[in-house]
Amino acid sequence: MKTKLLFTISFLFLTAFTFAQNTISGKVLDQKGKPVPGANIYLDGTYDGATSSETGDFSFETTTTGNQTLVISFLLYETFKKEIDVTNFKDQSVKLRENVNALDAVVITAGNLDSGDKARVSVLKPLDIVTTAGSAGNIIAALQTLPGTQNVGEDGRLFVRGGEASETQTFVDGIRVAQPYGATTNNLPTRSRFSPFLFSGMSFSTGGYSAEYGEALSSVLLLNTKDEADQNKTDISFMTVGLGVGNTQKWKKSSLSVNTSYINLAPYQAVIPQNVEWNNPYQSFGGEAVYRYSLERGIFKFYAAFDAEKFDLNQKNVNFKDPIRTDLDNNNFYLNASYKGDFGTGWQLTSGISYGYSKNKVKYDINDIDSNENAAQLKLKLRKNISNYFKLSFGADYFITKFNENFDNNISIKTANGYDSNIAAFYTEGDILFSKNLAAKVGFRLSNNSLLDETKLAPRASIAYKFSKTSQLSFAYGDFSQTPVVDYIKFSRYHQFESEKAQHYILNYQFTKPGQIFRADLYYKDYSNLVQYNTRDIQYNSVFNNNGSGYAKGLELYWRDSNLYKNLEYWISYSYIDSERLYKNFPTMATPNFIANHSLSIVTKYFITDWKSQVGFTNSYSSGRPYNDPNQTQFMNGKTKSYNSLSFNWAYLLTTQKILYFSVSNILGTQNVYGYDYAKLPDPNGVYQRQAVVPTADRFFFVGFFWTISQNKSENQLKNL
Repeated sequence: MKTKLLFTISFLFLTAFTFAQNTISGKVLDQKGKPVPGANIYLDGTYDGATSSETGDFSFETTTTGNQTLVISFLLYETFKKEIDVTNFKDQSVKLRENVNALDAVVITAGNLDSGDKARVSVLKPLDIVTTAGSAGNIIAALQTLPGTQNVGEDGRLFVRGGEASETQTFVDGIRVAQPYGATTNNLPTRSRFSPFLFSGMSFSTGGYSAEYGEALSSVLLLNTKDEADQNKTDISFMTVGLGVGNTQKWKKSSLSVNTSYINLAPYQAVIPQNVEWNNPYQSFGGEAVYRYSLERGIFKFYAAFDAEKFDLNQKNVNFKDPIRTDLDNNNFYLNASYKGDFGTGWQLTSGISYGYSKNKVKYDINDIDSNENAAQLKLKLRKNISNYFKLSFGADYFITKFNENFDNNISIKTANGYDSNIAAFYTEGDILFSKNLAAKVGFRLSNNSLLDETKLAPRASIAYKFSKTSQLSFAYGDFSQTPVVDYIKFSRYHQFESEKAQHYILNYQFTKPGQIFRADLYYKDYSNLVQYNTRDIQYNSVFNNNGSGYAKGLELYWRDSNLYKNLEYWISYSYIDSERLYKNFPTMATPNFIANHSLSIVTKYFITDWKSQVGFTNSYSSGRPYNDPNQTQFMNGKTKSYNSLSFNWAYLLTTQKILYFSVSNILGTQNVYGYDYAKLPDPNGVYQRQAVVPTADRFFFVGFFWTISQNKSENQLKNL
């Protein structure tokens, strides 16, 4: 009897145990319905699970009961989690979504040329700025080897896709720089105020840029400073054009870098023949400091810089018998403080403030022109990762600009002009990732300009589709507006102006693989509300209106490769542009004088191991630019000869931390002509005489010795040359 009872109890126990074994089964598929083999399937918090077969099928048993969390994971897909009833989950199909954060996921490239450690594809690396032959460490000169830019040698600033230099805004860590260029005068090129080695990367948007940025009709240049210093070090520079010294101190959570330099072009001007008469050569003294502090969930940066520039020269003028003297002194100060950090769950905060001050004191012939500008920006931006498929950004900024100018001809005219502008803006933007192959960005910018008494709404949208691991298409559209330039707006007390406008349409194809990148862009820009005036020169009693218009359309190609030959890197960029405007005092629609229809740049860099040297060549070519000949009846009917310049540089490592550097631009001495200035009045024979606008010198050469003293004894200034 006892034996029979024991058998019965055992049988009931085994039966209950058997019935407690629940089978979970199904099939793992991707979004296209194809099986996913090798996926890991399990119940969260247990050891019960399986791996999908070649057909995507899986099956396993579990003793758990009730509702449990089923987890399915695989490397290239998002982890699937779902609460299931273990007794009913049988022969179920589960579709995994691609991981949109994978390295090969689609990114929107229309109008954007990114670089730096965080860029998916570096079109122009920070190191390129200082190792590109002909750039002379100038950020703008290096950017002019990229498609979409125009080399306007008599100006030196950044001209993009048919836009004037004033249509491009510069931002440091997302905050505007009101005075990004050094002092200059008529037909004397300027250069960027910033030292390239401060920056870890950049984003150069040739159009269709984010709603986060405004007051730029053509493009924005975003410079991102380094988050932390490498190590304690001291840099010393001896150059044919001056001296420099810098020091960096790094602590546990913070670092401080201080640099100062003195530039004097007298030795260079004494050796190289000049096309102008210098009374006093260009001189500058400047310095900068960068302080960084890392907090638990963010970083604070403070950047401050100053520079004092002066020069005195005589320039020939076709309207006068004797050369015209220009004596200029400029003082500039800029500071930028920013914070970027995370808080809460998936939130990111970016905030900052910038202030720029520029004071010009110019004596032009008998005229005294004194001006000063105070400009500031306040910025606040919030970003929320709603999910892996949607990110929301929104924020506000406030621009304050005060400009004053005093003019005195020391005979009969003494005037004061200026303006006081406040611009408040709000923007929002959403990044939508439909899949690893399809992404979109949609947003708008709402701004109010107190000086112009107007409110503008500017929508922006872009989309990108990746149709293979190496290729993708992007399209971008945007509305953009900008306050008229200071030459006009300083007369705002006499005239009511409106914002100038532009619409961008950009189609981009990009091919990338390790060591290679190819880009092709088609674009169209539609200008409206451009400023017009009715006098030969801009003056207070000119009659202004905003009835001007124009367009720019073109094709751009870019190829970069480092796989062709060991230690060789090169890139080729080509731009074609067709652009006309009816603006300024143009009597009819015509191509402006800064636009060349065809531009080509070829840049090469080669490291010679046995010589411990890096050598580089850059050849820049552009077709002739239009100019207006008043001796002819057709407006803007002239065309200069083609521009061509071959530049060379050579960096030689004397020791690991000592570098000898040599560079020369336009090594062949090509006689380039930028355009022609014509007399305002005809001579006795009824002919308007002219003079060519040419470079101040046919060549620029530079020799420098750079010495770094650091803890690791391997750091050098090659990246700073």
